[in-house]
Amino acid sequence: MAARALLNEQATTIRQLCKPGDPVILTNVYDAATAGVVASHPSTRAMATASFATAAANGVEDNDLRLEDNLIAVREIAAVAKKKGLPLTVDLQDGYDDVASTIGQAIDAGAVGCNIEDVDNSTGKLRTVDDAVYRIKTAMSAAAANAVPDFCVNARTDALAFGGSIQDAIARGRAYLDAGAVTVFVWGRPGGRGVSTDEVKELVPELGGMVNMKMNLRPGYLNARELAELGVARINVGPELYHKAMAGFKEALEMVAKKESF
Repeated sequence: MAARALLNEQATTIRQLCKPGDPVILTNVYDAATAGVVASHPSTRAMATASFATAAANGVEDNDLRLEDNLIAVREIAAVAKKKGLPLTVDLQDGYDDVASTIGQAIDAGAVGCNIEDVDNSTGKLRTVDDAVYRIKTAMSAAAANAVPDFCVNARTDALAFGGSIQDAIARGRAYLDAGAVTVFVWGRPGGRGVSTDEVKELVPELGGMVNMKMNLRPGYLNARELAELGVARINVGPELYHKAMAGFKEALEMVAKKESF
């Protein structure tokens, strides 16, 4: 039980780091190597995984990432986080078929928080609010049953991506917070447009500041300072670092192939 008590302390730490206007910045990792780099950086206060990047590292599409392969990566990353005493939250997609079992296994692997999406990956459809709320409540009950009652759920809504309005996202966000989520991750529309500045300004007060936004590491998007000024509580970069790493890999590969000097 001592180990679980430590995990719950780490879950509490993530909750405390989610401060509106002073957000925790999560530079998502996808294997032990990237985890080592992030864990060693002095700015790192908590760690997180990205399912898209984890899937890519396994040679599959995001929605085809199996729970068992996701958990293998979680265990490897958790081992790195443990050495540095850092809490780890993980991307569990839609929670898979059995949410309670998924949460229990994630905690066993060393996670103290997770992302849960409101899209049913088996059908590709947006879940009803009631269904999504039930799954969040199930996750929290499972975490309590596994001695981590302060498990930190970041509830992602894809309402905008399915043609909904910002008000739809707000309504879902409120329901998810009431169900036990700590923060709400609002995903943008198809094509990676993201969420506009005006939409963030609307989301923050309506959700008490407990908003998670993805930061795109490309020109023309809000940076961490700007997102903090808008009052969000949590920032993640998703697979952005993976894309940067792959771009560097390809550039170096071209240099090798062309027999050019570095």
